[in-house]
Amino acid sequence: MLIGIVGKPNVGKSTFFKSMTLADVEIANYPFATINPNTGAGHIKIKDVAQDFGKPSNPREGFVLGEHRFVPVELLDVAGLVPGAYEGKGLGNKFLDDLNQANALIHVIDISGSTNEKGEPVEPLSYNPAEDIKFLEFELDMWFLGILKKGWEKLSRTIKYEGKEIAKPLAKQLSGLRVTEDMVKDCIRGLDKDPTTWNEDVLKKLASSLRKKAKPMVIAANKLDIPGAKDNLDRIRKEFPGHKIISCSAESELALKEAAKKDLISYIPGANTYDITGDLNDKQKNALEFIKKNSLPTGVQKILDYVVFEILNRIAVHPGGANKLEDSEGNVLPDCFLMKKGLTALDFAFRLHTDFGEKFIRAIDVKTKKVIGKSYLLKHLDIIELILGK
Repeated sequence: MLIGIVGKPNVGKSTFFKSMTLADVEIANYPFATINPNTGAGHIKIKDVAQDFGKPSNPREGFVLGEHRFVPVELLDVAGLVPGAYEGKGLGNKFLDDLNQANALIHVIDISGSTNEKGEPVEPLSYNPAEDIKFLEFELDMWFLGILKKGWEKLSRTIKYEGKEIAKPLAKQLSGLRVTEDMVKDCIRGLDKDPTTWNEDVLKKLASSLRKKAKPMVIAANKLDIPGAKDNLDRIRKEFPGHKIISCSAESELALKEAAKKDLISYIPGANTYDITGDLNDKQKNALEFIKKNSLPTGVQKILDYVVFEILNRIAVHPGGANKLEDSEGNVLPDCFLMKKGLTALDFAFRLHTDFGEKFIRAIDVKTKKVIGKSYLLKHLDIIELILGK
C-alpha cells in the first residue's frame, strides 16, 4: 500500500510528510524545495486490542502509545505540481511518473490562500484555493488521458474487427497506473461497445473516471491556523460537496511531535490535548499554547486514517493464539496486517503464507474463542488463530 502526497509547490506538502514520518526532508519557503521523491512510514491509529487481555502489544513494526497502536503505511512525497505538468512543465513528467504506483492520494492545499498558482508566497486570503483543487484534478485527468490515447486508434480498431471486449487490453495498457479490469468495466458501462466511436469528450470522461477509481483522493486543507482560513474552508466545502475535505495544520503536528520526541510533552497523534513533561522556556510555552488554542486536533492523523480505513477500505487483523498471545520470543501480538474489507479467514491465511492457506483447516476467533471456517468474514481488530493440517 502506497499513499502519495501531492499538491503544488510551497503549500506545506513536505511539512505534512515530515509531520507524519519525522523523516529528514527539506522544508523551504520557495517552489520546488522537493525535487526527488521522499519516502517514509506514516502510521495509522488503532486500538491496542492486546490491552483487552491485560497487556500492551509489542509491535514488530510500529509502536504503542497509551491505549493506541500505530501501524506503519508507506508514504510518498513527490515534487510539486504546476499547471501544465502533463505537458512537462515544471517537474511535471517526474511528478507524474513518481505517482504511478500510488494506491491513493492526499492533495495538500493551502486553505489560507497564501500561496499563488506558481507556489509563491502571497498575502493570506489573496488567492482562491479552489483553483488548486480544479487544476490538480485536471492535470491528473490529462495525464491519464495521455496514457489512454497511446496507440488508441490501433487498439480500438483491433477490438472492433476482432469482436473482443476492451476491458482487459485497456486495463493492461493502464496497469502501470494501478487500473484494473474491474475498474475499466465499471467506467465503460453504458458506452457504445464499438470503441472506434468514442470521441475526444468520451475519452476525457473515461480518463477522469478511471483516475478517480485508481487514484482516489482526500483534500488536506492545510494552514488552518492562519486567520481567515476557516472561512475559506467553509466556502470550499460548499463549492465541492462531492469531495472529502479535512482541515489540518501540518506545522502544528510537526511541532508537537518534535516536542514529544525531546520528552518535553506527552502527545498522542490525533489527540486534542497534550501534557507537559519537560522543562519549557517561555517561547516554547507560548508556541504550544498557541497550538492548543488554534490547532488541536491538528487533523493530520485523521487524514491518514481516513485514507486507509475509508478510501482504501482496510481493516486491521492480528494473528495470535487463543491460549497465548505471545510469539516464541515473548512478544505480545507482534504483527498486524491491513486487510481489505470483505476478505475471509482463508484469505488471511494466504496473506500470512501460501503454505498456511493451502494447509488451512479452520481458525479460532481469539476474542470469542469460537471456531470459524474459511469463509468467515474478517472484522476490524480481529485476532485470528489458524489451525493447519499437515
